[in-house]
Amino acid sequence: MADQSGSRSDRDPRQGGGAMAERWRRFRDSPFLPASVLVLILATVAGLFAGSYTYTMANPTPHRIPAGVVGARDDPRGVVFVEMMERALNAALDLRPYDTPEQARDAVEEQKIFGIITVRQDGIELDVSGASGASVAQLLAEAGTRVGQNTGIPVQVRDIKPLQRGDPRGLALFYISLAAVILGFVGAIQLGVHASGLNPGERIAFTAAYSLLGGFTIAVAVDWVLGALDLPFVESWLILALTMFTSGMVFTMFNTLIGRWAILPTWGVMVLIGNPSSGGAVSWPLLPSVLGHIGRWLPPGASVNAQHTAVYFRGHQQLFPFLVLAAWAILSCTVFWIWRHRHPGGRPKDGDQDR
Repeated sequence: MADQSGSRSDRDPRQGGGAMAERWRRFRDSPFLPASVLVLILATVAGLFAGSYTYTMANPTPHRIPAGVVGARDDPRGVVFVEMMERALNAALDLRPYDTPEQARDAVEEQKIFGIITVRQDGIELDVSGASGASVAQLLAEAGTRVGQNTGIPVQVRDIKPLQRGDPRGLALFYISLAAVILGFVGAIQLGVHASGLNPGERIAFTAAYSLLGGFTIAVAVDWVLGALDLPFVESWLILALTMFTSGMVFTMFNTLIGRWAILPTWGVMVLIGNPSSGGAVSWPLLPSVLGHIGRWLPPGASVNAQHTAVYFRGHQQLFPFLVLAAWAILSCTVFWIWRHRHPGGRPKDGDQDR
């Protein structure tokens, strides 16, 4: 008995380490490791997702609001009104002088300013533009009314560019762009799962196909079926299609570069950062300054900007958002094509089948 107990106490401690190493090897090679990593990643992403939207939308704060001014800027009433407006908003008004109301309205159409302050003999006219940004228009209108009451200066507030009846808060365009972004990369994921044998050219072609059809059905549902928005149909359809294609190819690019974890950078660029900073739910003057600048260079922000101008500022479409979407799409396709041999999909060539 003594010899047996002694043999236990004299057992090589390295055997225990070897057993632990063997158990780790089995766990590492099993499906439990990626499943465990996914549990941690999903929990983290859930918090980041909620936090990113809460950060931008829970307490939007103005910083600098571009506004036009018509009339004598040195008029005492105008000076007092502007000073009191900045105090009420806790932000600076980036005043831009115009000689006539027509010039100021043209600036609104070009989306250079969010409101117009006109100094008249009988008081102040404050024109806001709900279509430029419902949240900014509401802040300006509320502040203008309050300042007029406190100062005794007559203030007339009016919305010279209202939102459509089916889009009272200006969120419909944000939601259809969000749908295009998410369905774009989800479609690319599903191609990888259910059509993994597609070769590179075929994958790009089918991504374009579901983008064109998906953009069409989104536009049909919102305009023809629900009647929520009066869309410039072809232009809105093509913007949605380009958004879906870009989103799908962004995932395909990351899938080529880092494999099965491609959803992480895709989700980060397109959803965690891209959508809250797009200006669709909260206008860019109310966003944190860094996000307000970054958002315009990401696909969701470019999509919202292009769609917003197409619907509410027809005839004043800008090239920049299309260049952003096209640049991301071209970059993604180029990276995928150059390193296509690293992509997990595709069919083996005839010479590889017998190997």
